[in-house]
Amino acid sequence: MRLLTTRIISSGVSSKAPLQTAKNTSVQLLGSKMDLVLNVADDYFFTPYVYPSSWPEDEPLRQIIGLMVVTNLGAAILYLGLGALSYFFIFDHKLMQHPQFLENQVQREIKYALWSLPWISVPTVALFFTEVRGYSKLYDSVDESPLGWSGLIFSMVSFLLFTDMCIYWVHRFLHHKLTYKYFHKPHHVWKIPSPFASHAFHPVDGFLQGLPYHIYPFLFPLHKILYLVLYVFVNIWTISIHDGDYRVPNLMEHIINGSAHHTDHHLFFDYNYGQYFTLWDRIGGSYRYPSALMGKGPHDHIKKLMAEGKLNSNGVNGQTNNNKKGVHVKKE
Repeated sequence: MRLLTTRIISSGVSSKAPLQTAKNTSVQLLGSKMDLVLNVADDYFFTPYVYPSSWPEDEPLRQIIGLMVVTNLGAAILYLGLGALSYFFIFDHKLMQHPQFLENQVQREIKYALWSLPWISVPTVALFFTEVRGYSKLYDSVDESPLGWSGLIFSMVSFLLFTDMCIYWVHRFLHHKLTYKYFHKPHHVWKIPSPFASHAFHPVDGFLQGLPYHIYPFLFPLHKILYLVLYVFVNIWTISIHDGDYRVPNLMEHIINGSAHHTDHHLFFDYNYGQYFTLWDRIGGSYRYPSALMGKGPHDHIKKLMAEGKLNSNGVNGQTNNNKKGVHVKKE
């Protein structure tokens, strides 16, 4: 928390001292319970410009309102900002010629995601609120880590392994016939996803797949700044596995679940459920070596259609239409 000081003049305490003293008291009471992002928002926006000075920063209702604003604004900025960078600088726009790429798909992905994110934020804010109130194992200083600086490395590795395992099983659950059509099917509309498909989930789907990230700090100690860094990384990774850049270092092809792996999940439905790694797909018998790395991916299909005269630079020509002819995808 940014420390505020009272002005002391030679004749005594200035008229601003009572307000600032009250704020200092609130700061001291909050201690490590104040979330970093909410803390900054309070100091630089909510307290000076929005809320009356008489409303303490640690009052529960104020924290919930602040978290709702910060969570929704942050999610939209990360999604649109990172998605736009990926779309304009990484995503291969030739993929938009693929017969499985829908009309106005990018706009539809964005519209669906921006509708879904506020709904996802409701239960998410409830979890953030419990973290802010000090019920998690989040800590502020490395000195509070049971393992010191090495604890940060352990936290990063264990966070990725733990959430990858949980998301794998949540993802498989969402593919079960009893849940799929209600919650996960909207995300599989995008057979050839763009970066903006990354957050285009049904709200229940999006929350369940994000839940492991929030469970972790209730089970294991985690530095607050590292938690924030990992949160941004998770969003970057989620966009990256939808960006159509199928390149994977040779040594990592069988380890990392990249865009090539995840595109096959969209196309073939019941393979490559993992988030970061292929470990749980191998354990669960759902691993599929990416078709794009075997010369049978979406780019290869586009080239084949062009060679056969069924596709030109503007998309499918008069000989075929968007009826998925020649496109091998598993029926859901």
